[in-house]
Amino acid sequence: MKNSLALALSVIFHPLLVPSYLYYIVCYQLPGVVLYPLLPDRWLVVAFAFGFTFLLPTLCTSGLYWAGVIDSLELYDRRQRALPFLAAAISFGVAAWFFTHTGFALDALLRYMMVGMAIAVLLTLLISLRWKISAHAVGVGGAVGLLALLQLSGLADQEALWWLLGSILLAGAVLSARLQLQSHTPTQVWAGLVLGVSLVAGVGVGVALA
Repeated sequence: MKNSLALALSVIFHPLLVPSYLYYIVCYQLPGVVLYPLLPDRWLVVAFAFGFTFLLPTLCTSGLYWAGVIDSLELYDRRQRALPFLAAAISFGVAAWFFTHTGFALDALLRYMMVGMAIAVLLTLLISLRWKISAHAVGVGGAVGLLALLQLSGLADQEALWWLLGSILLAGAVLSARLQLQSHTPTQVWAGLVLGVSLVAGVGVGVALA
């Protein structure tokens, strides 16, 4: 894999963008999975997810960069990840609180997705205080786990299988890209992937037992 392709994959499938992709897929590409809100209003859910899981954390990280607190937006240095990841954890946490306390009609799946994502960011922050886990791998691992859960639970029809297969191929490509750019070691990307998949499985089991 060429560095240019690896960089493009890393940017397009940045871990802060993955939540917006997943909300779009669930709301618009998997018929019957989400009943509420109704189709004309679902853009509000995707827009809200984009704002709190990408736009706000990105603005915070950019502000830290321009203030000289961090020296790279790529956060290669593990020690410089704490504040950007903390900002992301707070933003995701606010979104999760809103999704679980809003008076709007929202399917439980949309609520649990945001809660799981907030937990993933928080755990990534805590792990990164001691060890450089791959946030990209956590993101694509969560995507694979969610689509696998929807497929195995029978909530989605046959279309979900194609999205699942695509996400598995994508996860392999993104992990390869992070290795190609020497941003992480194999252990770091595999640990991130396992964390992402495990979190989805854990949240799914918790919801089933509740």
